[in-house]
Amino acid sequence: MKINLLDLQAQYKTIKEEIDNAIHQVLDSSVYILGPNVKKLENSIAEYTGVKHGIGVANGTDALLLALEAIGIQPGDEVITTPFTFFASAETTSVLGATPVFADILPDSLCINPEEIEKCITERTKAIIPVHIFGQMCDMDKIMDIARKYNLFVIEDCAQAIGAEYKGRRAGSIGDIGTYSFFPTKNLGGYGDGGMVVTNNDELAERVKLLRAHGAKEKYTYVAIGHNSRLDELQAAILNVKFKYINQWNEARNIKAKIYNDLISGSKLVTPTELSGNKHIYHMYVVQSYRRDEIIAFLKENGIFTGVYYPLPVHLQQVYEYLGYREGDLPVAEDACKKTFALPLYPEIELEKQEYVVDKIKEFFNR
Repeated sequence: MKINLLDLQAQYKTIKEEIDNAIHQVLDSSVYILGPNVKKLENSIAEYTGVKHGIGVANGTDALLLALEAIGIQPGDEVITTPFTFFASAETTSVLGATPVFADILPDSLCINPEEIEKCITERTKAIIPVHIFGQMCDMDKIMDIARKYNLFVIEDCAQAIGAEYKGRRAGSIGDIGTYSFFPTKNLGGYGDGGMVVTNNDELAERVKLLRAHGAKEKYTYVAIGHNSRLDELQAAILNVKFKYINQWNEARNIKAKIYNDLISGSKLVTPTELSGNKHIYHMYVVQSYRRDEIIAFLKENGIFTGVYYPLPVHLQQVYEYLGYREGDLPVAEDACKKTFALPLYPEIELEKQEYVVDKIKEFFNR
């Protein structure tokens, strides 16, 4: 049996006719940039998130970059974020000449630790980027309390968390700005790149709209240095079809995660923690073991493919040597990078495949 970490074909087959029709409708219309499909998706995501504005952009990284620009991040500023995430959360800060500052994570949820955030604040701190990692939201009450105390902006990185909830509020609706990624592997993924910025702030929304289109207030009239970062109409058409199923797919992920929990119970793997008051949408099902590399190799020999998220924390990446971080500075994140890995999980995965994965895990530990 061969079991991939993800199976995008399985999902496509369930909605193939709808997807194909949506693509052909765009081709027949010959409207490819900022057309009706983008507008429809912007409105749908804004309403779903519980905010006033959705602004489609080219990808999730640009969503972060434009959000940082919109709040006025400049060289010399500091932005606090997590070291246990994809590179873009810190990279976009650096692109603007500001300095990323890394706060350690919580050992259970693997989200940024609010108490560590407060320790990192200086007079140059301008914003916090909490990352809702693997589909579970950070402790946003504590983070927002800190932000208000020190007059800081909060940008929620929701790349892995569309539909996740914290005390009844959806990811992206609590901070000043939220950012989404529609990379193909995401819970709501296109067939190429795509992203979105969401906010309740009218001024920030207008700023992002300006910046995504070369800084043009109207055609050929430029009032800012901006970017070419517009969500593609074809991708928006695909995402409009898939959006109808997002709650169904997220629920399927949650159910299948609980199946894994039950099957793995009693083994030597540490399963994910779903915090009280949170709705986890399991972008990935991430387990922990100090024998990770051995387990991964054994599973691969048996046709099971996994993923390591993340092998090296951001603060120890070569590109950030100039910041002066050393191993041991952020011990919880560093420890997580030595033992976390993702098992195959997607809405369509069959029970027999999950059982096979866990049987092989138990076989590994019983050798």
